[in-house]
Amino acid sequence: MFNRHFAHWPPLLPKTLTVSCTPIHDNLFVTARRYPGKPAIIYYGGILTYQELVDEVQKVAGFLQKQLGIKSGDRVAIYMQNAPQYVVAYYAILLADAVVVPINPMNKTEELDLYVKDCQAEVAIVGLELYNLAAPLLQRGSLRHLIVASYSSYANPASEDQSLWPEEVQLPPHKVEDANVTEWLDILSMNLKPEQSQAQADDLAVLPYTSGTTGKPRGCIHFHRTVQANTFGAAAWVNLASDSVALTSLPLFHVTGMVHSMHAPIVAGGTLVMMTRWNRELAARWIERYGCTHWTNISTMVVDFLAQSKIDAYRLDSLLFVGGGGASLPEAVGKKLYDLTGLSYIEGYGLTETMAQTHFNPPNRPKLQCLGIPSFDVDARVIDIESKKELGPGEAGEVVVHGPQVFSGYWNRPEETKESFIDIDGKRFFRTGDIARYDEEGYFFIVDRFKRMINVSGFKVWPTEVESILFSHPAVRQVCVVGTPDQRSGEVVKAFVILQDQQETEVDEAEIIEWAKERMAAYKCPRKIEFVQTLPMTSTGKILWRELQEREFKKVRDKNKTEEKE
Repeated sequence: MFNRHFAHWPPLLPKTLTVSCTPIHDNLFVTARRYPGKPAIIYYGGILTYQELVDEVQKVAGFLQKQLGIKSGDRVAIYMQNAPQYVVAYYAILLADAVVVPINPMNKTEELDLYVKDCQAEVAIVGLELYNLAAPLLQRGSLRHLIVASYSSYANPASEDQSLWPEEVQLPPHKVEDANVTEWLDILSMNLKPEQSQAQADDLAVLPYTSGTTGKPRGCIHFHRTVQANTFGAAAWVNLASDSVALTSLPLFHVTGMVHSMHAPIVAGGTLVMMTRWNRELAARWIERYGCTHWTNISTMVVDFLAQSKIDAYRLDSLLFVGGGGASLPEAVGKKLYDLTGLSYIEGYGLTETMAQTHFNPPNRPKLQCLGIPSFDVDARVIDIESKKELGPGEAGEVVVHGPQVFSGYWNRPEETKESFIDIDGKRFFRTGDIARYDEEGYFFIVDRFKRMINVSGFKVWPTEVESILFSHPAVRQVCVVGTPDQRSGEVVKAFVILQDQQETEVDEAEIIEWAKERMAAYKCPRKIEFVQTLPMTSTGKILWRELQEREFKKVRDKNKTEEKE
């Protein structure tokens, strides 16, 4: 067991945490019995108490079971942005003993189709603004019914300045005339009650998707107990309590937002102050107005938040914790955050396969640009990629983890599951694919990505997936996608394109980028296109993508050096 970090363990915390044997939705019902009239969610001026939240969860679960015939183990997709309905839908699906399939709302129709086909979801709960993207899938395969939710139903314009509200929150409810579609408010009016839940700790609860090295989505099998491990672990690590107020700005489809901005505050009895879309001015206003104590984010949000010209005008002294993962926070930004709030940024590390964190920085002793130390009951090691031999301090290798939050495998992918695990000292370790090292004190630091992945503001982009879409453009003959450094988002997508013959003067960079925007999520879309005559290749015809990648990073390094000299 890796334990050198125990010397720097947070004070007053045990080094082990027994995992709850109860299902995830039980957390909500326990909290509602304790604090029925307490605000569970504050949403653009609207308030939903814990008792109201539980009542709605029961009504939606009852509809799923009694009107749509959802049974234990059935997959139900959630395809919407952050809104109270997301929380209701998530817990309702679990109460119906079904499986939550959270899907990125930035995905387009064809991308959504991949997830639905893979998990064979029969029902999807979608935001009104996304209905037109989901509707074409009805009856195409397994999907037979849509529940459509209008976010504006939960907002309160009378208590909020709407000038900063996103369009989706102001979109009024719209009746869809289709027998295969039910509007959210109609479900609540039916007042159906669900059957008694039979869910157990080792039942499948959530199937979040990650992209594999082939670019194809892979569902990660998470039982109630793996989610509970990180839910209780997160709440304990950052000292969440019944009067904690969490600014929920991370998307809830993502495991970090799911655990840190929804499950953990709920199990503690705290309040979620929820944003549908990130807005830095609104974030500052709400921290001051609602006394937000905890804010889990990605570093690009902090960079943007602190860049406000009037940030000094807001009272931010209610904040007790600011932290997150996805990408390291620049040292200068960390210092600015500390100077403004007196708080150090607490970075963590985890994956979809581990339901968020396997590593945390100790709040009392964090290190910047550091993954942190292994969390409760996590055995994390670094091994040589080739020999699989365990490495020591300062040696870079692949991070492997064993812990209660590790998933059981990939949905319907036994071979990929087998390749993703390794046995060490009689224990099953997940191979993260990330290259890191640890120091003498047991703190882990990322070194490189073993897998071919681009990190755009914490979102993972697999070049193969983007390339496969770009190849369908009639003017594209050959393409290679790489990441290029970006000050705002960490990395952005760049495509090197060889055009078809006779296309050189007919197609430009802007045309291909606009074409791509219609076919893939915005964060996957290339921000830069470079037209080339040839691509570097091996003797066997494989594109040397790493050579192009290194060339892009070298350009930025050289530019920075030149600017420093000037």
